[in-house]
Amino acid sequence: MNSFRLLLKPALFFCLTAVFCFTACDPKDDNDDVSIETALVKDYDSEVVIAWNKTFLEVERYAAGYRPGPATSALAYMGLAAYEACITAMPDYNSLESLYKSKGLDVPNVAQGQIYHWPTVVNAVYGSMMKEFFKATSGELRFKIASRETQFDVKFLEEEKVPRDVFERSRLYGKQVSDAMMVWANSDPYGYKTYQNPRPKDYTPPSGVGNWQPTYPDLSGALIPYWGKARTFAITEDEKLSLPPMKFSEDKNSEFYKQALEVYTKNTPALDYEDQWIAEYWSDDALNLSFSPGPRWIAVANQVLETKKVALDEALYTETAVSMALNDASIAGWYSKYYYNLERPVSYIRRNIDPSWEPHLWFSPSFPAYPSGHAIMGGAGSEVLTILFGDKYAMLDRSHEGRNDFLGIPRSFNSFRDMAEENAYSRIPLGVHFRIDSEEGVRHGYSIGRKIAALPFKK
Repeated sequence: MNSFRLLLKPALFFCLTAVFCFTACDPKDDNDDVSIETALVKDYDSEVVIAWNKTFLEVERYAAGYRPGPATSALAYMGLAAYEACITAMPDYNSLESLYKSKGLDVPNVAQGQIYHWPTVVNAVYGSMMKEFFKATSGELRFKIASRETQFDVKFLEEEKVPRDVFERSRLYGKQVSDAMMVWANSDPYGYKTYQNPRPKDYTPPSGVGNWQPTYPDLSGALIPYWGKARTFAITEDEKLSLPPMKFSEDKNSEFYKQALEVYTKNTPALDYEDQWIAEYWSDDALNLSFSPGPRWIAVANQVLETKKVALDEALYTETAVSMALNDASIAGWYSKYYYNLERPVSYIRRNIDPSWEPHLWFSPSFPAYPSGHAIMGGAGSEVLTILFGDKYAMLDRSHEGRNDFLGIPRSFNSFRDMAEENAYSRIPLGVHFRIDSEEGVRHGYSIGRKIAALPFKK
C-alpha cells in the first residue's frame, strides 16, 4: 500500500499536525503615496485580500464539516460582503445588492462626506465574517483568524499611519456590512450551517442496483444530502440539474462496464507515475491533509493576483466572482448527485470485476458519484478565471508546493481550462469517479462559471 493511502487512513488523520506557523504578510510600501482623503479602492494594492485568502485556506484545511459545500458558501458571502463594502469607491464596478434585495440582502451605506480607508474596511469584513463562519472550530484556528486581523490593524495604524478616526470609522463600517451579510447568510435554512449536521440521520439513500450506498471501507452515511437546496447567486433551479448520465448496465459489453473497466485497469496493479502525480496533485479530499476542492481554485486565483499585482478593486471582483461560481457549482453538483444517486466505482467494480479491489484513494467520498464535485467546481472556477484573465493564461500552479506527504510538485498549464480538464480527469486514476462523472461535471461547471461572469459587475 503506497504512502498516499497510509497518510489518509482515519487513524492517522488526527496525527497530522494542527499546529500552524502564522505566516504574516511581508510589509509593503505600495500604498505609501496614496492620499487617503481622495483614494479610490483601485489606488490600494491587493495584499489584504491575498492574505485573507491564504488564512482561509489554512483554517479550512482543519475545519471539520465544512467540506465540500459550506466552505464555498463562506467564501462567496465574504467575497460579496467585501466587494459591496467598498463599492462606493469603485467607479468601474456596479453594486450587486439589487439582485438579492428581494431575497433579504440589505447592505448598510457609508456615511456621506466621510473618509474611509478601504483596506481597513476589507480587513474588518473578513475578520468579522471568518470568526462567525468558523466559530465552531478549535481555539487554535480562531486565534489564527484573530491574529491575521490584528496584524493588518497594527500595520494600518502604526506603519501606514491611518488617522485614528478614519481607522475606527472604516473598521466599524466593515463590521456593519459583515453583520448584515451574516444575517442574510443565516436566513438560508440549507446554507453554510450545514457544517453543524453534515450527515443528517433523517436521510436514507435509495436502494437498488446502481444506486449509491455507503461505500467500502468506512461505510459513512451520506454527506450533506440537502446541500443542493442551498441559496445560489446566479443559477436557477432548472440550471442546477446536470444532464442525465448514460444508462446504467452491468453487461460486460455495455459502455458503462467499459467505463468501470477503465477505472479498474488504471489502478491495477498500480498507477503509473504520471497518473499518480495527477491523481494526488488534485485530490484535495481529506480533512487535515489539504484544503478542499472548491477552495483549491482560490489558491489558484491567489497566485494570479500575486503575479499580476492587481489593484484592490480587481482583487475584490476576482475573489467575489470565483467564490460565487464555486458556491453555485457545489450546490448544483450536490443537487444532481442526490437526484441521480449513481454509485461509486468501488461498489460497481467489487461487485462486477474484482471483489478485492481498492481505489488509489483508500476511501470513496461518502456521496453519490455523478457528477464529480471536483470537476463541476473546477469547471466553474476556471471559467470565471478564463473570462477575467484570458483563455491563454499559462501558469505554474504551486498550490501544494513543498508538500512531501503526497505528490504536490507544481505542474505547468497553458490555460485555466487545461487545469480544469486535468482536475476532472484526476478523479479517474484516483479511483473514485467514472469518466462520465468527470466529463459532465466540468461541462456543467463551465456553464455555471459563464452565468456568474455575466452578472453586472462591470460598468
